Amino acid sequence: QVQLVESGGGLVQHGGSLRLSCAASGFPLDTYSIGWFRQAPGKEREGVSCIMVRLGSTYYADSVKGRFTISADNAKNMVYLQMNDLQPEDTAVYYCAADRRSYYLCTPDYNYWGQGIQVTVSS
Repeated sequence: QVQLVESGGGLVQHGGSLRLSCAASGFPLDTYSIGWFRQAPGKEREGVSCIMVRLGSTYYADSVKGRFTISADNAKNMVYLQMNDLQPEDTAVYYCAADRRSYYLCTPDYNYWGQGIQVTVSS
């Protein structure tokens, strides 16, 4: 079955960097779009970045453009989110999700979800 496992979260100072990893299994990665979403306390889940693996096409939320980079390694069934210049407002639980859809439909109604991982940015 489809399984997504996030790793790489943690505590970082503002201005620092983290790389989140999503290990995917149970489906052919290159036929799906993979998205990174986040949910801060008291806020709705939002799309951060999505990638259509086969095409390499990407979407970024305005709030992370120029700071975050999504990438996929089809051979390893891995998707990454490199996060640079992290700010306190980036603090949230980050989720990896998978669905058969276009990359630009980066909305939090994907079919398959990981358990999430905490990212905390100190001020």
